[in-house]
Amino acid sequence: MSKVRLCIIMVMFSTTGCSNKAIYDNIRLYQRNECLKEPPPGYYECIEGTKKTYEEYERERKALLEKASTT
Repeated sequence: MSKVRLCIIMVMFSTTGCSNKAIYDNIRLYQRNECLKEPPPGYYECIEGTKKTYEEYERERKALLEKASTT
């Protein structure tokens, strides 16, 4: 997926009032669909990269933000 397409998708969802979780879930769904284009070894690796839940993502994001603000 090109970065431009990803940005367009993100802008579309953010302007329609979707929650951050909905945006995250839609991006993950798109990434999983893109994994279908990969040959079998790459497909499994690609799918593994899309398994993080929104809650896990949000925890990691908050931890990084806290770490950055204390340094």
